[in-house]
Order: sequence, then structure tokens, then C-alpha cells
Amino acid sequence: MTMVFTLAGAPEEQARETGRLLFAGPVDFVKGVTTMAALPPADRVEVCFAGRSNVGKSSLINALTGRKSLARASNTPGRTQEINYFALGESRYLVDLPGYGFAEAPVAVVRKWQELLRAYLAGRQTLRRAFVLIDTRHGIKQVDDEILGLLDKSAVTFQVVMTKADKVNQATREANIAQVMAALQKHPAAYPEIIVTSSEKGEGVETLRAVIATLE
Repeated sequence: MTMVFTLAGAPEEQARETGRLLFAGPVDFVKGVTTMAALPPADRVEVCFAGRSNVGKSSLINALTGRKSLARASNTPGRTQEINYFALGESRYLVDLPGYGFAEAPVAVVRKWQELLRAYLAGRQTLRRAFVLIDTRHGIKQVDDEILGLLDKSAVTFQVVMTKADKVNQATREANIAQVMAALQKHPAAYPEIIVTSSEKGEGVETLRAVIATLE
């Protein structure tokens, strides 16, 4: 059966307010981990952010939390080498996964990140949703397929978040969103709503906050 993908609209008022309150409250860096044994206790709902290097992940996390330097943005691909945990009050963990794809790091280091990523996605019981960031300028690339396939195998529901939507014209935007929707047809773990965002313009930020705040 063909899955119908749609673009997420503005959140309902109650969900918007729940999201606003969650992200207006305390947001604290908890720890960066490089082994499964070092993960914090699985005592709350958890969401993770995944994306290829320089997709705009740090910028989006900073926009969501309203804090300019919570997640370190870098022009050096692959700088984030740990699974970074942030606490949203006492009810949520927001998890920043290492960027995948091109990374200025030795092959052995990259392999270690990949192994950690696989173990995390397959074994974290409190993980409710993975947000996979796709650059609106490029759509889904081959390097994204590996993580999407991994999420399918791990039976982790993932939702695509398009980043940098302000960097393209309307025609390119529509074409690349259509490409993403078509590519997601082969991924059974894909959630059928895509969130289009711009960290600079604030587009989609309220929607993403509301989704994270209302997951159970």
C-alpha cells in the first residue's frame, strides 16, 4: 500500500503552548557519551536528531531551545563525535547524534561512531522518535539511505525534518520535497508527516516543538 506523505501544518493551540512551555523551561546539557554503558538512565521519553554532516542540526537545536550556543555549530564536518544528551526539564531527553557521511576523521573513528549509532538505535527502549534532518537544497542522498534503512531495521519511528528551507527558491523547494516523499515510500518506519524548517527564519520551529512535547 502506498503511504501518503504530507507536510505538517501549524500545531493546534494547546500543542503549541505545550511545546512553548517545554522549551521555555530549563534545557541543560547532561553529558556526551561514546559507549552504551555511559548512557543516562532510561527514565523519560527520548527523541534523537540525526543528519549528515553540516545539514544544520546544531543550528536547529539552538533554534528550538532559543539558546544560541547550546549545540555547537561547526564548519568542520563530523565535529560532533559523541551522543550528546540534553534534558528538557525533567520529562524529556533531546539527543544529538553524531553527524554521518563525510567526516574529517580516521576511518577507525568513523566506524566506532557508526557502531555506537547502531547500538543506540537498536537498544534504547525510551526512544520515541528519531528526527532525520534532510537539507532542502539537496533532498535525500545516498548517504541518508543508510541511516533510514538502519531505523527501519531497528523499528524506530522516524520523521523527516527538512532544514535550510529559506536557502532555496519555491520551485526547488517543492521539487526536493517531492523527491523526499517519493524516497520515503520504501521506508516502513517513516512517519507520514514532514516538517519543513528554517533555523534562521524560525519556520517550522513551533511545529517541531509541539511534536516533541506531545510524544508519549
